[in-house]
Amino acid sequence: MSPSTPPNSPEESFYNTCVILLTIIALPTYLIGRFLQAPYGRHTRTGWGPTLPSWRSWFLMESPSVFSTLLIYSLGRNAASPKPLSLLAVFLLHYLHRTFIYPLRLRTTAVAPFPVSILLIGFSFNFLNSYVQARWISHYGDYSDDRWFWWRFGLGAVVFAVGMVMNVTADAVLVGLKKKGEGYKVPEGGVFEWVSCGNYLGEMVEWFGWGIMTWSWAGFGFFFYTSAYLLPRARASHKWYLDKFKEDYPKHRKAVIPFLY
Repeated sequence: MSPSTPPNSPEESFYNTCVILLTIIALPTYLIGRFLQAPYGRHTRTGWGPTLPSWRSWFLMESPSVFSTLLIYSLGRNAASPKPLSLLAVFLLHYLHRTFIYPLRLRTTAVAPFPVSILLIGFSFNFLNSYVQARWISHYGDYSDDRWFWWRFGLGAVVFAVGMVMNVTADAVLVGLKKKGEGYKVPEGGVFEWVSCGNYLGEMVEWFGWGIMTWSWAGFGFFFYTSAYLLPRARASHKWYLDKFKEDYPKHRKAVIPFLY
């Protein structure tokens, strides 16, 4: 710890509480997701209040993961060190795409409006998560005697890269289908040959790689939460595909984990 942040300081206690919160909300998120899906995308339905265009909502919802992360990171005692800077670059690689590039792709597609209520929930989570991740890598992470850091970083970066490629290419397939203006179609190619939700699989793989890189409760807590949210949503989406396309839908596909789930 730095002299400005002594052990058991109020800020450190608050940070630890946020890490615990990030981890424990995974279970209720998973349980709720088994019965109720957030009303956007193919699960859109009325009754959730005012809406905004989907592309604008995604930008606003994901923006804390860029702007708050940069601000919070800059206040850390290790902000100028190569190791945390490397972690920051990886984290921002995902969220620069998710905040700026992905919404621009959606802007020209026929996507249903996005409820403001869900936007606010997502914004709040991303603000919490950006604080937890940025504060860990720039301030609370101990890099002084970590001889294994670059080995873990290299392994985690490979896993993260594989996941991001799956996530981005799967999103591109889905956006491409929406741009044709013919309604929902069966996605094909790439990871969609094995699962219905290749974009979700890619995102879970990304944040598992992030957990390896950070080797922290903060990093793995984010992976647990992401999986808790996406696993039941993938299951619901898989059922939606089966109900909509019936005999035309590939029977060998799983929801999100090849051959298993």
